[in-house]
Amino acid sequence: MKKLAIVVLGGLALLGGAAALVWSLNLRDEVDVTAPAVPVAATPELIARGAYLARAGNCMTCHTTRGGTPYAGGYGIATPFGTVYASNLTPDEKTGIGSWSPAHFWRALHNGRSKDGRLLYPAFPYPDYTQVTRADSDAIYAYLRSLPAAAQPNRPHALRWPYSTQTALAVWRALYFNPGTYEADTGKSAEWNRGAYLVRGLGHCAACHTARNVMGASDIKLDLAGGLIPMQNWYAPSLASPVEAGVADWDAQHIVSLLRTGVSPRATAIGPMAEVVLHSTQHLSADDLGAMATFLKALPPASPNSGKASPKPTPVDPKFAARGAKLYQQHCVQCHGTQGQGVPGAYPPLAGNRAVTMPTAVNLVQFVLNGGYAPATAGNPRPFGMPPFVLVLSDSDIAAVLTHLRTSWGNQASPVSEFDVNRIRTGPG
Repeated sequence: MKKLAIVVLGGLALLGGAAALVWSLNLRDEVDVTAPAVPVAATPELIARGAYLARAGNCMTCHTTRGGTPYAGGYGIATPFGTVYASNLTPDEKTGIGSWSPAHFWRALHNGRSKDGRLLYPAFPYPDYTQVTRADSDAIYAYLRSLPAAAQPNRPHALRWPYSTQTALAVWRALYFNPGTYEADTGKSAEWNRGAYLVRGLGHCAACHTARNVMGASDIKLDLAGGLIPMQNWYAPSLASPVEAGVADWDAQHIVSLLRTGVSPRATAIGPMAEVVLHSTQHLSADDLGAMATFLKALPPASPNSGKASPKPTPVDPKFAARGAKLYQQHCVQCHGTQGQGVPGAYPPLAGNRAVTMPTAVNLVQFVLNGGYAPATAGNPRPFGMPPFVLVLSDSDIAAVLTHLRTSWGNQASPVSEFDVNRIRTGPG
């Protein structure tokens, strides 16, 4: 009996210690919202700056439902654990942030806590926004407070148990969230630091371009090294790999053009990145886009032993190859050319195109199934695009034509299987 009591007491002590550790880790660098509030002078200049920064953070996209009041929340963000609904950021006193102080807003960005102290779900990218400075937080706060108030109650999240509990979220944060404002690298230029701040902080590029583990946390060891976007079945390519989306050898102005207009001589933004350009980066200043280009060009190249090299091409069945070539002639050659050369300024080349030969063919399948257009921007107001073939081609047809693209005109990439196509066609997103 005494031994059992010792075991039970020991277990309780370990449990208590673990709970205390989780509690303390969730209070790291906590913002004191009980201190006397320092008013933010909402000058026109500060509000305009806040509007610009909110664009840089692409805040309205998630906090606005289709056809709804801007920033009034209600948009559902699908995750592997259920749906998280974005909150009302208008200055309504009861349903928005009308009763929030600047410190409350800063704590949400920096610590991932709501006004009442609840832990926020990282579908709101505070693991990235924690890098945002207090001055920028105050500017965004001033802008949001200048908007018309919308009395729209926040919709409860629809998450499965135990992910719906604050306890599970506290454990997740203890394991994967580390608050900390961006600190400039004194060994780098001011332009590089500004680019790093925008890419790693407000731009939250790692939220898509970094692989996530089974718990939905980004792997900081693979920062910006590419990853499948959860629930969307799009692959955000590595920003460091020359065979994916690395830009180390690009002219900086080509990077700026891609971020500002959605098109450049080297690439076209389609899919989720087209939305980023449409709602966010096209509105940034030339200086900030140049800074982002400087940072992205300087990213350390991906290790050749990172395990992401393209699989060695395997022989393709002659009948399958012939079928792919025939389908290409029927559906693709008019725009992309007999040799996959494309049409400059309109349809991208397929020969030597790394979007075609990347190790994963996920995005290619998405393009063929659902089509895609570059964003309509001031620099590219009438974008060319590709129609969807989801009702025209079978899974086997798509596999054949994509295999043709990946093995023709000097392209050397692995074939695409019917299973690969079906997985994307029937999967979430």
